[in-house]
Amino acid sequence: MSDVTALDGSVTVTVPSSPKYLRIVRRVLEAYMEDLSLDPAELQHIILAVDEACSNVIKYAYAFDDTKKISVSVSDTTGQLEFTIRDFGKKPDVTSITPRDLDDVRPGGLGTHFIQCVMDEVSYDINNDVGTLLRMSIKYRVAETAEKVD
Repeated sequence: MSDVTALDGSVTVTVPSSPKYLRIVRRVLEAYMEDLSLDPAELQHIILAVDEACSNVIKYAYAFDDTKKISVSVSDTTGQLEFTIRDFGKKPDVTSITPRDLDDVRPGGLGTHFIQCVMDEVSYDINNDVGTLLRMSIKYRVAETAEKVD
């Protein structure tokens, strides 16, 4: 069903391409990042951005075929989180991946806008024979903690 591996400070989770398994991805990411002392709002934004990217894989690369796999990796390189999302589905036309204008009010379609707002860098590697490797990174801030006053 799902598979989690840890190697050299990174964690990879592989799940079936069904929305119901994205909660496993979210929980693995939360567990990985819990010791980083991230601002709770920033943590949730990061997890939501990765979730949106995985949802796009399910919708566009796999056309809702839940028999496929999605692999999500995360690593921390001195204050920067790096994420990769690997699919083996239909390759996107990278030039057409643009956030919708926010003035275009209608349901859905804001995932790429949100991802671009949250992440510092986003790139799509379509050079593999099959599928896409999405790379995203963000420099994170450690949450401020209130000092204890005696």
